[in-house]
Amino acid sequence: MAAPVTEEQFTALQLLLKAPSKEAVKQLCQDGFLWRGTGSVESTASSLSITAKEAQQLLGALHSLSHHVLFHGLSSPEQLLAVFPDTFHPSLKNLLTKILLEHSPTWRNEALSNQISLPQLVDMDWRVDIKTASDSVARMAVPTCLVQMKVQDDPCLCGPRPGVSTVTVELSKETLETMLDGLGRIRDQLSAVASK
Repeated sequence: MAAPVTEEQFTALQLLLKAPSKEAVKQLCQDGFLWRGTGSVESTASSLSITAKEAQQLLGALHSLSHHVLFHGLSSPEQLLAVFPDTFHPSLKNLLTKILLEHSPTWRNEALSNQISLPQLVDMDWRVDIKTASDSVARMAVPTCLVQMKVQDDPCLCGPRPGVSTVTVELSKETLETMLDGLGRIRDQLSAVASK
């Protein structure tokens, strides 16, 4: 969950008044969104003629503000303006609101694409086999189900070309019934959640 932007962070945001241009503020907002606690500090400090500590506080404040806007789905100027305290510099508030509205769709897509997720099912195939040879007479002529699933790894973990692996599972009639019963319960729960 994105924490609310603190009073100290709003104070740090006022350092943007030292920016040489609106384009510089836009770039700093982009750097703040991407900021992970390291990098960009020296260039930010030199471009605004501030200390490294102030640059770090500014980038942290921009990071918190941009993630707060994305997390809460703030998409109108009124919603964004309400985030800022009344004492915040009005021109800077309007500029930041404009920049956040302009960049939030791109940032949202970027955040979603970089989100770590579980492997995704790409394809599934199955067949029923009957064993005709076994070391035990009791296991002969017993039908089994072979399920082959192709699973794609998370692109965030393995680079731009996610690998696809194949998993084959052999299921007895009883195991298949248990699995189908469980999948049926999952379907019912998803339907119940989707209908709310």
